Amino acid sequence: MRAYRDQYASLFNEGRNVVLIGISNDSVEELASWLKDDDFPFLFASDADNDGATYAAFGGGLRDNDMVDSRAVIVVGPDQTIAGVIPQFNQVDPAAYDELAAIIDDVTPEPVDP
Repeated sequence: MRAYRDQYASLFNEGRNVVLIGISNDSVEELASWLKDDDFPFLFASDADNDGATYAAFGGGLRDNDMVDSRAVIVVGPDQTIAGVIPQFNQVDPAAYDELAAIIDDVTPEPVDP
């Protein structure tokens, strides 16, 4: 997610009024420890104590081991509805950012110059 953070402004025009939520089975304490020194322009959520119920509420599914999909990303659009769910966001794969950009562009297209 550091790569996304570092590309946030240039790739997605400051997110264009979308909210990203990274969700995992990591505990709140683990996430807080990891995020302590990083400045991320998006949210993280823990589903460690909810048996996947939080992620399922956003439209996500569970793996065979009943854990949240690996590094799942939820995209909430400007209208506050779920614009997309990326079940396994691979932060080092450029294609992951193409998929994320496509979801963001779909709900917040860039203005066209006249």
